[in-house]
Amino acid sequence: MQNSGVNAAGSISTFQFAGLDLDLGCRAQMSRIVASLAAALASLSLAACGDDGAEPDAPSGGAPASRDLELILDFQPSAVHTGIYAASERGLFTDRGLVVTIREPGASTDAPKLLRSGRADLAILDIHDLAIARERGAELIGVAALVQRPMAAVIAADSSVVSDPADLAGKRVGVTGLPSDDAVLESVLASGGLSLADVETVTIGFDAVPALLGGKLDAATAFWSAEGVRLAESLPTREFRVDEFGAPSYPELVLVTTAERLAEDRRSIEAAVDAIAAGYEATVEDPDAALADLLAAVPELDEEQQRAQLDAVIGAFGDSRALDPASLAQWAQWDLEHGIVEKLPDINAAFDLEIAGN
Repeated sequence: MQNSGVNAAGSISTFQFAGLDLDLGCRAQMSRIVASLAAALASLSLAACGDDGAEPDAPSGGAPASRDLELILDFQPSAVHTGIYAASERGLFTDRGLVVTIREPGASTDAPKLLRSGRADLAILDIHDLAIARERGAELIGVAALVQRPMAAVIAADSSVVSDPADLAGKRVGVTGLPSDDAVLESVLASGGLSLADVETVTIGFDAVPALLGGKLDAATAFWSAEGVRLAESLPTREFRVDEFGAPSYPELVLVTTAERLAEDRRSIEAAVDAIAAGYEATVEDPDAALADLLAAVPELDEEQQRAQLDAVIGAFGDSRALDPASLAQWAQWDLEHGIVEKLPDINAAFDLEIAGN
């Protein structure tokens, strides 16, 4: 807009705006038009950026973008993972600024590989597998306990034939082939005055259920919380839970990350553990509701079977996800004595005892 001044005849001054002459009587109206145009342009600008004027990708309030995490299970989803799925279904991860994708592994050895390659942020590992992976050079760190006691056991198919560990003498016993299975069997046998030489071991992988149901074995190593529940539906089984027959009480399944991930993004790992802890607390408080969360997320699971497994394992969840240094020290010594590892695991290096609390 340009002022043209007062002419010689003393006529009213004019203003040039967009090539049009407007007298001073229109100035007030023009000001309102210009103000309206400015306001409209400002509104359009803010709409493009978001109502708070932030960048298009920024959440409202200027909060940092959600952190995406990949969590690898130790096996296919089951009742022992209920707290994780409860956390997911109830938005406990989202509440903490996380988007967590839960995946099952393609093989039992997948999780350490995925963690080390950076394709996973968290994974559930059997505590013995964590020790073995670290001994082979993997800088993996346990940050929380899913369960607070061992779930491994030697399960006999017929309690009328095998009611005591000593009754396993001369029997055919299936093992997965993992070093920890031999240790479990060895510990149970020792409580009955036997050794591995007193039984016939057969490597069966993870087929304890069909092998025992089919009468091919007298007993097998398995998780009492899963295979044990399924077998008890059809057979008069006898369970020898390893922490009742020579082993210390240690957390069988632990949540694991890498030292690198922990150094780079400790806050996200802490938030994930906090959400999972809340999920397990909710599971203990209301198992039926938490089971519904698991089934909603994985509808192909058998409800009756998962309910039975949850009933069996819920007592092993304990009061928290904290890692107890005294229990871990006893576990480390047991693993060394039974040949699972060649060197005593360094508890302070293998676990972060602060993330899940005390």
